[in-house]
Amino acid sequence: MLLIMSKIEQTIHFVKQELQNAESGHDWFHIERVYKNALNIIESENANKEVVLYAALLHDIADSKFHDGDETIGPKKAATFLQSISVENDVINHVVKIIENISFKGGNFQRDFSSIELDIVQDADRLDAIGAIGIARTFNYGGFKNNSIHDPEIGPKMNMSKEEYKSYKGTTINHFYEKLLLLKDLMNTKTGKEIALQRHEFMLLFLSQFYSEWDGDL
Repeated sequence: MLLIMSKIEQTIHFVKQELQNAESGHDWFHIERVYKNALNIIESENANKEVVLYAALLHDIADSKFHDGDETIGPKKAATFLQSISVENDVINHVVKIIENISFKGGNFQRDFSSIELDIVQDADRLDAIGAIGIARTFNYGGFKNNSIHDPEIGPKMNMSKEEYKSYKGTTINHFYEKLLLLKDLMNTKTGKEIALQRHEFMLLFLSQFYSEWDGDL
């Protein structure tokens, strides 16, 4: 276990270096929160901790949103790094499968791989997309993309294909309905579902306050 933890520390250092100039919703602090979420969830699950920790740390090492939609760069970069620190091939292959299948992608993406380790890391990542942090990240990314905050004339676009979701430019408020408010019912683990419910309620409260202020009711 000491050898594994040494390699985890090397992975943390690598990720910090790789993401030092990343957009703040997908930077090292996002990775750290997902890592902590994963540690919390795995306490109640029977899973390979080594796989979960590597996957949590490397899941956004090259997010396709910032690489012209190329979904192959992240898995390749993760595999190359893990090989460089002599991680076992079966662990590397599992981590790569998790990275390939973790994203939301419009909610219509069918995973072609399943494991409890993927369930844990996916929940850990999705938890960081909702609640107070999720709200902050959503507005930060909307500003990064120069999206409108809200336009009452533009409704949310639901049930998008993966391709539509990747290219769609909507409003930040609509993103709540297109993704964030859907995540509560997409959680995999008992712990993930419990945490998601509280964060979901917080987002509903925020939206209620937002619309009241937008309409001049307060």
